[in-house]
Amino acid sequence: MPTLPPGVTILDHPLLADKLARLRATGTAPAAFAALVRQIAALMTWPATATLATREEPVTTPMEPMTGRVLARPVALVPILRAGLAMVDGFRDLIPEARTGHIGLYRDHDTLRAIPYYFKVPEPIADHDVLVLDPMLATGGSAIEAIRELKAAGAVRLTFCCLVAAPEGIARLHEAHPDVPIVAAALDRELNAHGYILPGLGDAGDRTFGTT
Repeated sequence: MPTLPPGVTILDHPLLADKLARLRATGTAPAAFAALVRQIAALMTWPATATLATREEPVTTPMEPMTGRVLARPVALVPILRAGLAMVDGFRDLIPEARTGHIGLYRDHDTLRAIPYYFKVPEPIADHDVLVLDPMLATGGSAIEAIRELKAAGAVRLTFCCLVAAPEGIARLHEAHPDVPIVAAALDRELNAHGYILPGLGDAGDRTFGTT
């Protein structure tokens, strides 16, 4: 594994490895693909939220009063459209009270630049712990632009979560936003000449929604 910048977590777990192998396979149909993305996202929730702040709150159990710990701030899930949508329900399975925003970006296939077209997030976003969701971290362009827009809207506590990352994308995202932790289920080898991850899993949006 190449040397990674600080704040980058690459997950290593037998369940993740099994689900990622099935996710990558060419023969995995859209319904099964979407289900696997949801399951992987749910497994990622634990490490992605490990540093969230908590506060004390009184709780009365059937036996006696006690002091429990609850999340100090609301959580906002912000998928990058459209592929990021497939990750939302996995995180909401464990954080059902989380609010969901959306950022619309598309990649210009000639320049590989991320072009914004939609932005709607919970307000005030500065009060939230924000998890930015996108299955792929390839060139890093979409992630960089999404986080730039979130910071411009006032977000201050962000984590970027992806299924598969390329070393080039990690380097670019960390360079642009060194304060934003990155959590990935897998680190792949490299990008090809067209900016796609190798070995990768293809276009996550197309494979989730059955389009080409």
